[in-house]
Amino acid sequence: MMQEDMERVLFTEADIKAKVKELGKKITADYQDAKEAIFCVGILKGAVIFYTDLVRQIDLPVEFDFMIASSYGNSSLSSGNVKILKDLDYDIAGKHVIVIEDIIDTGHTMSYLRKILPARSPASVKICAFLSKPSRRQVDVAIDYCGFEVPDEFLVGYGLDYAGRYRNLPYVGVLKREIYVAPPLP
Repeated sequence: MMQEDMERVLFTEADIKAKVKELGKKITADYQDAKEAIFCVGILKGAVIFYTDLVRQIDLPVEFDFMIASSYGNSSLSSGNVKILKDLDYDIAGKHVIVIEDIIDTGHTMSYLRKILPARSPASVKICAFLSKPSRRQVDVAIDYCGFEVPDEFLVGYGLDYAGRYRNLPYVGVLKREIYVAPPLP
């Protein structure tokens, strides 16, 4: 039934698995000489599927933590004001931190995290995004590990949602416009 809501599939399950494996190998290579575990921070809720698949592809010790940070609230448009709704549970001082996000759109949330996390004295902070939508960027943000650059379309699946739905799709699809745009009033 959810497939009927898709205009088209942008990335298949096979495309995603290949990209996640590639990212995991790159991170493993970059941190192979690290003396401590990599500290992976998943940004909930959207990144959880990408996060769990990615950390299983990193062939090094990994510590887990999660944050909820957003500039969207209940809207589909960024307010530009980032709110931390759930902070880290563990101290990141001296740790190599990789912030794992589903999609970087306007850049507000990741830019904010890039500014506040260094105050906690980590050894390093890097950003890993499954998707990047550069055409919507309002704030520059360096992405150290990027899965795919995507066009300015409404994407769902593989953790991405619309109104809390579609996260469980094993692919990334373009949602039909009539699903998320209300018809004009008579």
